[in-house]
Amino acid sequence: MSLSKQFIVALFRTLTSTVFRVDDAQLAQVPEHGPLILVTNHINIMEIPVIYSHLQPRPLHGMVLADRWKNRIVAWGLDVCGTIPLERGGVNLDAMRRALNVLKESGMLIISPEGTRSANGRLQNGHPGIVPLALKSGAPLLPVGYYGGENYKENLKKLRRTDFHLVVGKSFCLNAGGETATREVRQQMVDEVMYQLASILPEAYRGNYADMATKTERYLVY
Repeated sequence: MSLSKQFIVALFRTLTSTVFRVDDAQLAQVPEHGPLILVTNHINIMEIPVIYSHLQPRPLHGMVLADRWKNRIVAWGLDVCGTIPLERGGVNLDAMRRALNVLKESGMLIISPEGTRSANGRLQNGHPGIVPLALKSGAPLLPVGYYGGENYKENLKKLRRTDFHLVVGKSFCLNAGGETATREVRQQMVDEVMYQLASILPEAYRGNYADMATKTERYLVY
């Protein structure tokens, strides 16, 4: 690990341990090496330094909007962490190529299919952008959920730390089963992925995927 990366990890650890009491015991279930796509929910910005620092020294890479590179200091940190820039809208062919290379080299990608922060912790609809990456790479997906940290700002005002929990599910692969991956099929696939994520979260956090009776696993391979 480079000195720059050691600095970033130490900074993240100090920051997050000041704000949170992190329950990361289940992260031991995450393999030491990839290829692997970690599928997470997206609540607020603080989950990023938590999961990145607590999964070290695993070869972890994230995907972040290219707008974040406008700030020089932030851009430096993103580059040190091997983050892949995503253009807002568009096809993002370069990001796809870089992501596939990470997986080809046995790295790990962390992706939030919701695409935007929920703030309240409840799952929003997943977007199918993750599906072509999973199908093309053949890499397994592993649900990793966060909960408890959504109210950290209120606790900070009272000088209290917040309990932040990480939970890990069971890995699986996506398989179209010979079907053409139309937009409708891709959406069904990502919904199945989101139900896997919902199943490891407390019921209050399942949001748009709370109706577990409609959960299907047609495109999942364990």
